[in-house]
Amino acid sequence: MKLINAKSGCIALSVALGLAAGPVAAQAKKQGMPPEQAALIQAWARSTAVYAATYCSATVGMYNLRDTVAVRPGAKAPPGTMWKFDQIATPEIAAQTGYVTPNVDVIYGFGFYDLGQEPVIVTAPDSDGRYYMIEIVDMWDNAFAYAAGKEVGYKGGKYAVVGPDWKGELPAGVKRIDSPTRWVEMQPRIRVKDQADLPGAIKVMDAIKVQGLSQFLGKPAPAAPAYNYESPKLVPKIASSQLQFVDPLQFWSLCSASMNENPPPESQTKSVLPLFKYLGIELGKPWKRENVNPLILAEMKVAAQQVGSMMNVVGPIVGKPSNGWDVPPVNFGATGADYLTRGINSVLGLTANTTTEAFYPLGTVDVNGAPLNGNKAYTLTFQASNPYLKVIPPGFWSVTMYDGKTKFTVPNPLNRYFLGSANDMTKNADGSVTMYLQATSPGKDKEANWLPSPKGPFYLLLRNYAPEPSAIEALKNPSANPMPGIIPVSAK
Repeated sequence: MKLINAKSGCIALSVALGLAAGPVAAQAKKQGMPPEQAALIQAWARSTAVYAATYCSATVGMYNLRDTVAVRPGAKAPPGTMWKFDQIATPEIAAQTGYVTPNVDVIYGFGFYDLGQEPVIVTAPDSDGRYYMIEIVDMWDNAFAYAAGKEVGYKGGKYAVVGPDWKGELPAGVKRIDSPTRWVEMQPRIRVKDQADLPGAIKVMDAIKVQGLSQFLGKPAPAAPAYNYESPKLVPKIASSQLQFVDPLQFWSLCSASMNENPPPESQTKSVLPLFKYLGIELGKPWKRENVNPLILAEMKVAAQQVGSMMNVVGPIVGKPSNGWDVPPVNFGATGADYLTRGINSVLGLTANTTTEAFYPLGTVDVNGAPLNGNKAYTLTFQASNPYLKVIPPGFWSVTMYDGKTKFTVPNPLNRYFLGSANDMTKNADGSVTMYLQATSPGKDKEANWLPSPKGPFYLLLRNYAPEPSAIEALKNPSANPMPGIIPVSAK
């Protein structure tokens, strides 16, 4: 057996990786090591940085959302309060929140709550049969509980959301929910069919109350803490969950800050975080770029620059492609230690629900595998028997159009952002429904089924709220339950 000289092997590998030149060689010289050694260190750092960026993308996305909604100057809902929408999430409203891929057949509420001092009490109303939910999300983007929805019901109740370190007694008649993190986000979604239906949805939203325990008991509230958080500096006009920072290295300082305030589960602090110390990320210590080896820092910058774009396109790894759609895995919304699925979840659909409450197949390419673009016209036909549309009343389904660049809904002359079970669409003779996906009108006779697209890249999201068990089963085996193909009709 022929032995390979260690130095020769390093050189060969570094050349094969294309790393032993340029900036690497310069850094190697500064650090007094051979370029081939520096190249291999950088190769290791690259893979570790990508892993760490994937792991951190969820908590950085939640940090960004909290900044936008609650803590930056002029925020809509300071900590402990809720921003309750009185309109659907139009493109303008979505841009104000920075909230990616917003639903537009509900009205939203957004509220961030600091459980560090005391629990909060959620009062959920009886909705009189209207679909609604109150999703509760931790700072790692896990939908860990609901105070209303398919599993909990729509009749209302009182819930205490309790932080990790709180010790005390709760009042009688209140159901306890233990939060994994100090901060939580509560996100009601109230179904609204159209503008005429809006007052009824607002009535349910207004009846949702979230109070500190002291306020609930009629006692003086503890003094509000002072928050002095680093403000994310993001590329404008792009959803904050896309993680596009003006300085990519800010991603890591925010990851560190959020992690230290809202530590991950102990199992992860023991099994995952020890690897990150080589990137300068350690629990209980702030991240400082000047303390990181320049070879490693260079790869951390690249990973931070690319993680948002990466999570946008790697969906087929975790989902199951079906006729141009990515059918989500059944652990979407509550991913546990599946960090890749969590990263995709956070970048593409921050605060997405658990699949038992709602699920979201993503359409990005046509039946030929070509990216969807508004310079073409498409049709999308759903058979009446399609399992992905099966819901438990008062649940519903819809298909929403999104701009591929901004990740927001698409301005259009009809002010129509979705089509679904709420719409009076024209049916085909066999009971199926054909949607027309294009930038210009398909003709007056087809406008009831027209979902306007932008003139550039776009994507679709099918939503099923309160899915039947058969719909959830279909997720597990899309090959036996294919999604309908998005069929190109013509160039425009």
